[in-house]
Parts: sequence; C-alpha cells; structure tokens
Amino acid sequence: MRKPLIGLTPIHDTDTHDIKMRPTYLKALKAAGAIPVVMPLDASEDDFRQLAETFDGFLFTGGPDVHPFLFGEETQAHCGNVSYERDQMELSLLPLIMNLGKPVLGICRGIQILNIALGGNIWQDIPSQVKQDFPIAHSQPFRYNLPSHTVTLTEGSLLSKLAKEKTLKVNSMHHQAIKDVAPGLTATAYSPDQMVEGVEMPGYPFFLGVQWHPEYLWEKDEMAFRLFQNFVEACKNN
Repeated sequence: MRKPLIGLTPIHDTDTHDIKMRPTYLKALKAAGAIPVVMPLDASEDDFRQLAETFDGFLFTGGPDVHPFLFGEETQAHCGNVSYERDQMELSLLPLIMNLGKPVLGICRGIQILNIALGGNIWQDIPSQVKQDFPIAHSQPFRYNLPSHTVTLTEGSLLSKLAKEKTLKVNSMHHQAIKDVAPGLTATAYSPDQMVEGVEMPGYPFFLGVQWHPEYLWEKDEMAFRLFQNFVEACKNN
C-alpha cells in the first residue's frame, strides 16, 4: 500500500540560512506509517502550488517567533528572533493547501502561524504580558520527553476523542501562545492558566494545532502516537 507523503515546513537558521529538521518529527511520522519530506523555504507560487497538490498532508513545525507585523502589532520588548522568509513561506502555502482540503497539523509555532494566517493573533511573550498567580512552566526546565503541565480538553473535540479522557499531561517549550482565536477555528484545549493549547477547524477534513510537542512524547505516550496515527490516516484517505 502506498504510504502518504507529508510535507514539513523547514526550520530556518537565520544566521547561516541553512534549513533543517528535528529528527523527532521524522521518526514520529515514519512510525505512524508516512513518508516525511522537508519542503524548501524558497520557491515560486507555482512551485508551492505543485507541492500542495503533490503531498497528502502538511505538518507546520515548531521554530522561532512570528513577526509581529503579521498580526498587526509593534514588536514587544521580549519578542524573540524571527524568520521573515519562513513566515512568508508558510503564509503563502496554507491557502493553497486549504483550497485542496489537504490535512493540516500544526505543532508549537505551527499552531500560532496557522492561527495568524486565518486572522487571529498571539501573545508575544506570556511571562511579561499575562499576569499569573501561579506561573505555569510553558518553557519547561527539564527534558522535553517529560510532561510539565496538564491541558483540559473540550468534550466532543478531536483531541478528546483521541485522548479518551478530559485531561492530558503535556510537555511545553514556548513563550508565545494564541491570544485571540481566528475565525473558523475552535479552541479545544487549555492549560491551567487558560492559555489556548489546541485548535481545530470544524467541517474541515483534518485541521489540528497543538501548542505542546507530541513528537517528543509518542514513543511512551499512547495519546501522542494516536495523534500522529490519526493525522497519517487522514492523509491516506484524502
């Protein structure tokens, strides 16, 4: 049986202009039955259109901050480095993917760029912008294959069906997060401090974004592996 081809948006080293990919994403997708392929950062619109038509699904991966101008804000003092090239690549690619109804999965930065592309925005820096009585470790101090906080799942959501329970233990490595959810998206997971940790698009074949990193958890966490399996299965059936 033909394995689905899944395109991954590349990590961009802005100092060297190298593109690269964490092996954790590749291993998780391969274990779930897909062939992962890292996409180019620089391509023409026609090339991106061909890529959208060729691949069976798309994973928007983690990475640097998104440029604040893309969601109508000045740069906050604690905003991190950005890749303008990657921002433009992903914003150009998403409409082409969605016009074809191809499955979409966003992880960490991925959930944020998907939300921005569809008209939402993000907190540029959670610690300095959000007052918290008990600051949750959104950038955890220990290894990423260990969970650091819980998320509560919305009943009836895809995430709740995959988890088969109301809460999950997740890892966390971010200082930005969704602020206002984009039109057409529904928030389906929240951290204890009410940060949006998951979004879905009702009515779309498969559109899911998560703020945590299941690619570091899937080998020991059944829910994390089911997430990748469900994504790959959607890509097969597309």
